[in-house]
Amino acid sequence: MAHTLSARKRIRQSEKRNLINRSNKSRMRTSIKKYVKAMESGAENAEALLKEAVSTIYKTARKGAIAKKQASRRVSRLTLKLNAAKAAQD
Repeated sequence: MAHTLSARKRIRQSEKRNLINRSNKSRMRTSIKKYVKAMESGAENAEALLKEAVSTIYKTARKGAIAKKQASRRVSRLTLKLNAAKAAQD
């Protein structure tokens, strides 16, 4: 256990930050799963769900829970899925 006041405070801060980051990542993963499920079922609202997922991913990156490059990579891959599905329909 930490002995100094600053070390105790640091532990409290890191626990609090951990909960916030975990919540943000969970929210992001949920929005991605909704979009992927809609894509697999061929739902009409896939583009709207993509827009929501992209927004959530970038918010998560802005808050520091994931890196900016990871956010860009995730958005890119989700967009590629939509474009591939559109190309397959045509």
